Amino acid sequence: MADQSTARSVKIDADERGAWSSDRPRTDRPPRPVDISTRCRMLQPSDRMRYSPGSLVVLVCPSVPLRERFAERVFEDRSAVMSMSKVRKLIAGRVPADELEDRAWDLLQNAIGRRLEAGDAVVLVTESMDPLEREPVLHAAAKLKRPRHLLLVEPGRDAVEEDDLPALNELRRQVEAGEVGNEGFQTALRVSGKAVGDLKRIVFRSAPRED
Repeated sequence: MADQSTARSVKIDADERGAWSSDRPRTDRPPRPVDISTRCRMLQPSDRMRYSPGSLVVLVCPSVPLRERFAERVFEDRSAVMSMSKVRKLIAGRVPADELEDRAWDLLQNAIGRRLEAGDAVVLVTESMDPLEREPVLHAAAKLKRPRHLLLVEPGRDAVEEDDLPALNELRRQVEAGEVGNEGFQTALRVSGKAVGDLKRIVFRSAPRED
């Protein structure tokens, strides 16, 4: 039997007693983001693409003119296409200039949320390749169990700004490796070169039943 007289005692100062320890759960930390990572399937482009009704499609393209023309041309449901640029135009002059970006962002997020809750499709045309721009809508769609798809439209090399090139190369790599599933995308479609013009229509319809 051990001699208890040799046991050491440790005195804890009063100012240290409130510190965090592994056996005391913290209550002041924000909740961890919900993990929406999933397996991502890469799609092959064709002249006509079909997504399920109620899907979220995030369109990423580093060229402003190309992404706006592409979104205007290929999506059958024009009302599904949403972007910061559209919202800015709607509220420009109605809100103070220093509040424009924040108000536009809030309105865009609210509009996307309403469509998703109603079971309607949403196409978000992003303004950057930053995952932080995609994150809120992906989580909103995942919470409602809506299908989530990434659409990467690549312009010609001469249409990409030098500052955007590293981000484009990295996103392309992630798409080809299926790594965008870590963000929550269930499918990814990369459209480049001749395929950009060959893709004529994107619709949100259920697949036809096989009799």
